[in-house]
Amino acid sequence: MIYTVTFNPSLDYIVGTKGFQLGETNRSISELILPGGKGINVSTVLKNLGIESTALGFTAGFTGEEIRRRVDELGVANEFIDAGSGFSRINVKMKEFDGTEINGQGPHISRKAVEKLFMRLGRLEEGDILVLAGSIPSCMEDSVYSDILSQMYGRGIDFVVDATKDLLLNVLKYHPFLIKPNHHELGEIFGVGIQGREEVPEYARLLQEKGARNVLVSMGGMGAVLLDEEGKVHMLPAPKGQLVNAVGSGDSMVAGFLAGWAESKDYEHAFKMGVASGSASAFSELLATKDEIQTLYQRLQ
Repeated sequence: MIYTVTFNPSLDYIVGTKGFQLGETNRSISELILPGGKGINVSTVLKNLGIESTALGFTAGFTGEEIRRRVDELGVANEFIDAGSGFSRINVKMKEFDGTEINGQGPHISRKAVEKLFMRLGRLEEGDILVLAGSIPSCMEDSVYSDILSQMYGRGIDFVVDATKDLLLNVLKYHPFLIKPNHHELGEIFGVGIQGREEVPEYARLLQEKGARNVLVSMGGMGAVLLDEEGKVHMLPAPKGQLVNAVGSGDSMVAGFLAGWAESKDYEHAFKMGVASGSASAFSELLATKDEIQTLYQRLQ
């Protein structure tokens, strides 16, 4: 079974405007509300690809209830834990300016709620996959990812981590099966600017030397690079298509990779499934469907 953890889920309010003006009353021309958070996105795309997972994390208040309701509607199994106080965040994402967003803070997560999560993760079994994705709320210790992996290391569970800088670096000693920084995050780790796919393997190998097994680097319109645990480098440009909504494309890449690996245990196939899934979501209003992913996969072939 695959389990995803989203520490700070959200309701994503994706709004389109026409000719947005600061200091003026702007009216929307399109609106969309979705349950958000990197782990939830991974679980959603896995579901679209026919693979079951369980979404874990913390929710609170009326927005938390709506997140759970919408995840249920998607058919994704979930066991969210009540954070204890406050309400789950609302993130506003503007379609007119891709990448422009206002993200809420989220609830305060009590120590008791964190203990409940650790107890639930303690029931994972050999052969399970745990996906830790995204940032953590400011109320939590920044060691929480490494604390989780420390508890679970050596039990035959594969770890997937999609996080930034120290959150990512601190877990490498537990040999995660897959890490997925984007090229900006990879460059930030090493204090460099990465301009093309050919520059990625050098730094991906440094992360392998620190303990990562497979390093998958998403690069937006430049495509993606995988350095697999056998030392082979896989590179692909991004498929051609019209960018509609980049939110969740990196999470879709993780889901596609895991689905491809489950199907074949072949890294080339898993990598192509990841690229196809990430691009299909970027070209769609919603997260990618199985048909959309398979269409792009055939183009990559």
